[in-house]
Amino acid sequence: MAAIASAAAAAGHQLISDADRRRALWGSAIGSTIEWYDYFLYGTMSAIVFGRLFFPSADPVTSQLLALASFALAFLIRPIGGIVFSHIGDRVGRKKTLVITLSIMGLSTVLIGLTPTYETIGAWAPILLTVLRLLQGLALGGEWGGGVLLAVEYSPPQRRGFYGAVPQTGALFGLALGNLATSGLSIFFSEEAFLSYGWRIPFVLSIVLVLIGMWIRNRVDETPSFRRIARTGTSRKVPLLETLTRHRRAVLIVIGAKFVETSTFFLFATFTISYLVGLGYKRVDVLNVVLLAALLAVPVMLFFGALSDRIGRRKVFAWGTVAMAVYILPYFWLLNQGSLALATVAAVVGFSIVWATYGSVLGTFFAESFPADVRYTGVSLGYQVGAALVGGPLPLIATALLTRYHGSYLPVGLFIIGCSLVSLIAIAFTQDRTGQSLDA
Repeated sequence: MAAIASAAAAAGHQLISDADRRRALWGSAIGSTIEWYDYFLYGTMSAIVFGRLFFPSADPVTSQLLALASFALAFLIRPIGGIVFSHIGDRVGRKKTLVITLSIMGLSTVLIGLTPTYETIGAWAPILLTVLRLLQGLALGGEWGGGVLLAVEYSPPQRRGFYGAVPQTGALFGLALGNLATSGLSIFFSEEAFLSYGWRIPFVLSIVLVLIGMWIRNRVDETPSFRRIARTGTSRKVPLLETLTRHRRAVLIVIGAKFVETSTFFLFATFTISYLVGLGYKRVDVLNVVLLAALLAVPVMLFFGALSDRIGRRKVFAWGTVAMAVYILPYFWLLNQGSLALATVAAVVGFSIVWATYGSVLGTFFAESFPADVRYTGVSLGYQVGAALVGGPLPLIATALLTRYHGSYLPVGLFIIGCSLVSLIAIAFTQDRTGQSLDA
């Protein structure tokens, strides 16, 4: 029976045209880019302006911590979004779910750009901002799993690692777009104008990107894996119950594997901005450093995704994780040398190369861990819980550690090393399914 199922799956893949695969990749990558742009734009602004505008305090550090806390809160609701939308994705379809999540993300982002500040409406300002941030988290909780599956479930077995890396680059493009918009506004607007209305522009303009993303995704058909489930009537009535009953081990492995990726991503993408500004670097220079590192990481991720198709997902993930544990303390040392050139080198090595190794294979690795009938639920639950535990809180944790230990970066580095060890232990219990049929 297994041989028959494998042959049927292989035949199904042969019937998928190259045009269908390209549309799926475009729909996955562009939709992911837009979602992450909206999401990370908030993170960038929370690091540089939201503290002053929405969480004013006599102590600047307190304002900064409150702004970062609002950034982290969305991660607590992301698992809920993952559960809600993955249920729809496993029962109704990947495509329908992705259209809904993109709509919610776009609307909440535009409304953030229109929200009055504390000076205008008082305590309602941080409340409204936080509610809209939670809606962003809800949408992203359902978006990531569907975006990855759109690419992976359309991929041929021998190129699944490369296909899975494509939607992962959406996070980098989204981060780059957000930083590009913010740094550009910082150049063309004075500090006063930027704080008054300039910061709102990239939030409001995201509606244009959302409309483009909706048009592209509506042209993509359902994935072959979901069509097979619909055709055979094998969908689960309650995918979450099935996942927790029969696939608990896989969920725990995904959560643990997520630790190193999510903690280091938000270290490089968010915390580094406020950290370097605190060391005296210019905000525009810092944003450009992160922008450069994010863009350079894109081809590196595609390379490692393709490499994983040849040598295996687990090897690529493990090498990158070990490299991060070794590199994290030298990374902080380079940042503290007061040289923009060294800070740029540090970010490029850490973000563009080391993070890109395990970041590239994460989506494919997780998708290969679950059967098609609960795949959306399994990958979303594990991914979003892992992100909620250490990803979202990372900027807050790192800032608190710096404050508690009088500016020493050693505790922050040790925290990242701890996350790396958790991920290494998790992937030690996995089976590498590189090259095997996804739905066999």
